[in-house]
Amino acid sequence: MQNFINIERVEAKKRGYVERVKDYREVYEIKTTADASEQSSRCIQCGDPYCHNKCPLHNYIPFWLKAVAKNDFDLAFKFSNETNPFPEITGRVCPQDRICEGDCTLSDGYGAITIGAIEIAITEEGFKKGLKPKFAQKSIGKSVAIIGSGPASISAATYLLRAGFNVRMYEKDARAGGLLTYGIPEFKIQKDVVQRRVNFLTEAGMQLYVNKEVGKDISFEEIVNENDAVFVGIGAGESNKANVLNENAKGTYLAIDFLKNIQEKHFGETDKYISVKDKNVVVIGGGDTAMDCLRVSIREGAKSVKCLYRRDKYNMPGSKKEFKNALEEGVEFIYNVALKDIVVNNSNQAIGVTLQKTILGEKDESGRQKVEIVKSSDFKMDAEVIIFALGFSASTPSFLLENGIELNKYGNIITNNYKTSKNGVYAGGDCVNGADLVVTAAADGKGAAMQIIREILG
Repeated sequence: MQNFINIERVEAKKRGYVERVKDYREVYEIKTTADASEQSSRCIQCGDPYCHNKCPLHNYIPFWLKAVAKNDFDLAFKFSNETNPFPEITGRVCPQDRICEGDCTLSDGYGAITIGAIEIAITEEGFKKGLKPKFAQKSIGKSVAIIGSGPASISAATYLLRAGFNVRMYEKDARAGGLLTYGIPEFKIQKDVVQRRVNFLTEAGMQLYVNKEVGKDISFEEIVNENDAVFVGIGAGESNKANVLNENAKGTYLAIDFLKNIQEKHFGETDKYISVKDKNVVVIGGGDTAMDCLRVSIREGAKSVKCLYRRDKYNMPGSKKEFKNALEEGVEFIYNVALKDIVVNNSNQAIGVTLQKTILGEKDESGRQKVEIVKSSDFKMDAEVIIFALGFSASTPSFLLENGIELNKYGNIITNNYKTSKNGVYAGGDCVNGADLVVTAAADGKGAAMQIIREILG
């Protein structure tokens, strides 16, 4: 260990941008065991590991780095899968530069340990050798229903199954995985990676019901009555709009609708898909979802793809690696511009946007500089497709209010230690916290499962 002086940080290899924009295969290659071992040997084994503390799941990162450095991938697999319901997924989709790697002691001067890439290599190597996550072999005779099948729900199911609970999961779409399946493009995570985790749960006894919308195809009351507890993990699936003139014109789309439609096309689940081929596309927003929309548009054959962001480059909220990938793949970034309205023709078809220049002013209560519009700075830009990637809000299915489940002013479920206002009903993930990271949702699902176990088993 502590070989950081002699060995530099080496990130996972990625496919060249000229080739990768032609398909949806994953951009990053999986590290070899030799490379993973060498990079793990750079870890200094901090007495108070910041990487562990910053991770929402509090993964045993130093432990499995030490095991990998010694080429004990079996032990590393056990450590990694103990605290994390799907390490090969978080390794692919987490913005490590903002969490574990961002707080690595070596990040200041030497280059952080490539935690995400090593995390993927550990589990993929384990799967290759036939290792599998462990679950209880006998049922304790208690059942929990899970509404939704995204990261929080998969996490909750994992820890409940480990404790011997019977689990029934209800998903309104045709496939399980939620955001992981329909909201994150395949070039970041192949869908068989997600399905493999779902398969582990069904093999462990979980009953999965797809195309089963609670409140429509089955009543919430029926679910409550048939189970000892219910976990709600329905995410925050409503994209925010810009509240500008003509924002509902033809050719305007919400980010999640666009991404889901393209994924459904790839699954063969729809023949009515959004086409951006040979069109000028603009995406409003600067987070990771915006990067996804931009990079999908490139692969779908758009004529031009522009990202319009109201602050400067240094204030973009997305991860650095996704911004860099988008830049390499041909996205044009235009900073310090605010959307004023959508320009349409006589058929209400979008043909462009009106923009206003911005500057950053005084800091607000959060410490972030306020956006100020520059007077008389309006200008127009051609665009046939406008995608709003302005964050997400909670969806509020009617069964929540009908059953006395309290919501806050944003439509998020109010919880106290994962418990909602209705006895026996728990919730976690984006439907509680608002749109956040996959790993944060996973931590919520895990925490809720542990609370359910304590409440029921004592």
